[in-house]
Amino acid sequence: MNSTALRCDGCGQPASPEHVARRLQRLEWTTRYRPVHIGTLLLGAVAPQSDAEFIYFPASAWDGEAKMLLAAVCATLEGKSGEATLAEFQRRGFLVTHVLECPLEDGAGGEILELIGNRLPAVLARIRRSLKPKRLAPISKWLEQFLPAFTASELPGEMLLDEGEPFALDGDDASEAAVRLRDAVTKQSFHASGP
Repeated sequence: MNSTALRCDGCGQPASPEHVARRLQRLEWTTRYRPVHIGTLLLGAVAPQSDAEFIYFPASAWDGEAKMLLAAVCATLEGKSGEATLAEFQRRGFLVTHVLECPLEDGAGGEILELIGNRLPAVLARIRRSLKPKRLAPISKWLEQFLPAFTASELPGEMLLDEGEPFALDGDDASEAAVRLRDAVTKQSFHASGP
C-alpha cells in the first residue's frame, strides 16, 4: 500500500511516517499545557514549520509565532524557564491550535486555502464540542475569507477580531497585529475579572 495515499487527520496532507511522528510529538507537547477551561483559543491557519516557532516547543528558544504570541498575551519570558513560561500561559487560560495542525509539506503552499476549507468543518466541530473556549481569536490572515463560517457555526464564546478581521500575525504588519491582540486580550481579561 502506498503511504502517500494516506492523509493526515490533522491537516489533510499526505501522511508519511515522518509526518505522523512529528504530528504526534507536537500533540504531546500541546496536551501537556492544555488548560482545563480554555479562556482564549488562539487559532492559526497552519502550524509553523520550525519547532522554535511552535509555542509548545519545550526548549524555550522561541522565535516567530511563538515569541509573538507569548509577548502578546503578556507572558513574562525574562528570568523564567520554558516550562514556567508555558505553565503561566496555561494558567491564564490560553490555548493555541491551528486549522492545519501540521506544517505545510513542500509544494503544498498553493493548496493552503483548499486544505483550510477541507479541515474547517472538523475544526469548528472540535471547538464546539471539545474545546469550548470563552473567546476565540483567529490569528492568521489566511482565515479572513473563512470568518463567515465561524459566525454561522454557533461557536461558544465571543469572537475577538482586529477591526472585523483576524489578527494577522502572519501578515506584513505582524508586530502591530500582535500589539492589537495584546490590547484585545487585556481588555477581555479585565472585563472577565470585573471592576
